[in-house]
Amino acid sequence: MRAFVRSASLAFPCLVLCLLLSAAGRTQPPAAPAAPAEPAETNRLVAGGGISVPGWQGKIDAASEKQGQTVNDAKLAPAPYGMAVTTGPPITYWNPKNIAKGDYTVSATFTEPKFMNLNDHPHPYGIVIAGNDLGTAQQSLLYCAAYGNGTFIVRGFGPDAFQMGGRRPTPSDAVHKAPAVGQPVAQDIAMSVKGDTVTCSINGAVVATYPKTDLITAGKLKSTDGLYGIRFAHNTEALVTNLKMTKP
Repeated sequence: MRAFVRSASLAFPCLVLCLLLSAAGRTQPPAAPAAPAEPAETNRLVAGGGISVPGWQGKIDAASEKQGQTVNDAKLAPAPYGMAVTTGPPITYWNPKNIAKGDYTVSATFTEPKFMNLNDHPHPYGIVIAGNDLGTAQQSLLYCAAYGNGTFIVRGFGPDAFQMGGRRPTPSDAVHKAPAVGQPVAQDIAMSVKGDTVTCSINGAVVATYPKTDLITAGKLKSTDGLYGIRFAHNTEALVTNLKMTKP
């Protein structure tokens, strides 16, 4: 009898615990299904693509190269007073004759005739400086690019992609906003090297400033001396006018 009582006293707490766990399992709501990943935007293939501006070259990003795309899937063509760009894969364009050294400013006007004409969200375009080993797997460069929604980015390759100021675009009152989708928007973009400082200006206002020591380092730039050109994200079109390099 005593053995029976001891056995029952031990079994009772176990029974209660099992019942509680079972009830908790029955009443707990099922876990919500994971949200599906947002599909990546597909690069367009631009009809009649390639480079038809004399002397100019280009390189699409490595991820697009791995997908089998080439510079012929984007388009750089002559236009009145400048060049017309339509992408395709994201791409950097340059002319090997365009070299900037020491203190300088590289500037141009970018006009998006129809904001977001080839995409469902804003994409950037802008100025490239400090290009070294362009067109190779070891290229390095820095670019400042504007979006037609009032934001900008400063990024580069060294040779892997790097960001200055974070991964998300930075809002700025200096960057023009398109009145609406399909409407024109223009940005005057300039990148300057002066002494130990590199700046990006948009529409006449400085929007970002960096010491050279933050840029000329492992995984970023080899030098601020180098080729200059233009940079476009994928699925974007704009006119580039008045591209120039000036010395102080």
